[in-house]
Amino acid sequence: MGLMRALGKDKRRLALWLFVAAVLGVVVAFSIPRTYKSVVMLAPETTGSSMASSISSLASMVGIYGSNNMTGDAIYPEIYPEVVGAMRFRMGLFEVPVTTKDGTLKTDYYDYLKNHQRRAWWSWPAWWIGQMVQRLKASDDALKKGQKRNPLQPTREEYKVAMKVSDDVVCQVDKKTSVISITVEAQDPMVAATIANAAKERLQVFITNYRTNKARQDLDYMKKLFEEARRQYVNARQKYGGYADANRDLILESARMRQEELENDMQLQYNIYTQVAQQLQMAEAKVQEKTPAFTVLQEAMVPVKHANMPKIFILAVFLLLGFVLRVVWILWKKRSELITLSQA
Repeated sequence: MGLMRALGKDKRRLALWLFVAAVLGVVVAFSIPRTYKSVVMLAPETTGSSMASSISSLASMVGIYGSNNMTGDAIYPEIYPEVVGAMRFRMGLFEVPVTTKDGTLKTDYYDYLKNHQRRAWWSWPAWWIGQMVQRLKASDDALKKGQKRNPLQPTREEYKVAMKVSDDVVCQVDKKTSVISITVEAQDPMVAATIANAAKERLQVFITNYRTNKARQDLDYMKKLFEEARRQYVNARQKYGGYADANRDLILESARMRQEELENDMQLQYNIYTQVAQQLQMAEAKVQEKTPAFTVLQEAMVPVKHANMPKIFILAVFLLLGFVLRVVWILWKKRSELITLSQA
């Protein structure tokens, strides 16, 4: 009751505190740069049996089996977020060309994150100090002209931008449904959609290369065998044809035997050639069989609304904070009176 009476007497100052808090809330709400989010949802191909998938899903639901990897693959949906968060994957997005929605800026993602980000006014002093410190340091780690980026040895600037990418590009996997969600946040809606689509394509390429790596190696080996078998068959055919034309009118037994040997060798090389050709076709089919299929549940759309906290909510938070601070101030200022009142 004493506090209520104190607040009643302090209406004017309380109103002033709330007014100041409201002004600060409005300033902060309009100072925060707008950000936009674009989401891509994928459903990967299931390579395991239906029974294994059902058991894995039930086990994940009750928490007794933490992995859906029933197929034995080293790369399975639950570790896709680690794939997207790897330094090589993040730096692979640096060279993606981006264009802002209004078309005034055309550059790559690295330059966009490094040089074209809007900042709140309270972050400018720290950014300015950081820039001054960076200029004082030696720039030995700067990327030279024509030099390729090395994910194993990124420069200081590349590392900072890569950490920014890890915050803005997030991959999540639903353990029950294995649905992959890639969320990209950017200060421009067109950039967010572009990077979301690029991240989706790069993840698909990474998974496809992993799944088809062994099959593609076998295919390359079969291509070499095919070329060698074809070359040997052509040589054997030319030898047989040349010998047969040169000894057409001879009736010597040794000539006929030599011709039969060359014919048999040509037939042997032809059999080998046809078998290798069949193996090559099977290897090509194996690569196609191992290539995973991804169903795009939701394409990368250019967001219409920003993803920032609503300004009215920020204003409400500041008003509540101003009210609480004023109440604490009154309690501290009148603590002796409240203690005496409570003892009475």
